[in-house]
Amino acid sequence: MPRAPVIAYIGLGSNLQDPVRQLRIARQAIIALSGVREIAFSSLYRSAPMGPAEQPDYINAVMAAETSLSPHGLLKSLQAIERSHGRVRTGLRWGPRTLDLDILLYGEERIADEQLTVPHAGMTEREFVLYPLAEIAPSGLEIPGRGILNDLVAACPRRGLEVIDHV
Repeated sequence: MPRAPVIAYIGLGSNLQDPVRQLRIARQAIIALSGVREIAFSSLYRSAPMGPAEQPDYINAVMAAETSLSPHGLLKSLQAIERSHGRVRTGLRWGPRTLDLDILLYGEERIADEQLTVPHAGMTEREFVLYPLAEIAPSGLEIPGRGILNDLVAACPRRGLEVIDHV
């Protein structure tokens, strides 16, 4: 049975193999998914890595998309795109990667199971998520169970985050 479309916010990140190019190609791959329509795409942002310091800076962005895919269907599609970019899940958290695609928000849903957590865990403390999200999200967007986006951004220091390209 077809699902009513919802707005999902997808975080994109890369710090290997020409990260800007990785994000641009990933954007096109997401747009090409059946049941997904891009609504907005943030600027590209550069940030220091969260994990081990001996890795390149990350390039991040956020996409708003209307989707009729289920949350788990969208996750499966995003993971297939990651694999096509050479992403290998080693279990190492916050290590370098060719591509990282995360479902940040899926409508107003709260999901917590073995495969998926929405809103994305930790997103409300991460400048490289909050600032690009705030750039494209409606004013007053509520992060389910976490608060109003504008308030979360105001409480989150930029920590060297910089816009590198306006899309």
